[in-house]
Amino acid sequence: MKSLIQIASLIGAIGVIIGAFGAHLLKPYMNELQLTTFTTGSKYHLIHSLSILLFAILFEQTKIKQFQTAAYFHLAGILLFAGSLYLIALKDYLQISHWTFLGPITPLGGLCFIIGWLLLFAGSFKMKNV
Repeated sequence: MKSLIQIASLIGAIGVIIGAFGAHLLKPYMNELQLTTFTTGSKYHLIHSLSILLFAILFEQTKIKQFQTAAYFHLAGILLFAGSLYLIALKDYLQISHWTFLGPITPLGGLCFIIGWLLLFAGSFKMKNV
């Protein structure tokens, strides 16, 4: 699906930009725990950008709906999981320490990742043997 490939490529590029931005420009403003949190968000962001691409290719080849749905769950996971970790790591710098809702958002993003991977598993049963 063309739109999912476009989403994966943009989300991947944004992940590299955010990772570089954090590693080079924001690092002096974060303590070790904040930097670790930011790095975790960046890793999950990039890994799941690639999974969206994988799911898009699988959906294009098989038309199995679970693969398309998995891609959208991983997109939501990136926004919720990685996005909340970025903000948590930068809450002092951005002066958003009062945003207490960020902590509970992170596991919702993780749940989206898990659902996406389980949809891949479920969809695999519909694939024809090669």
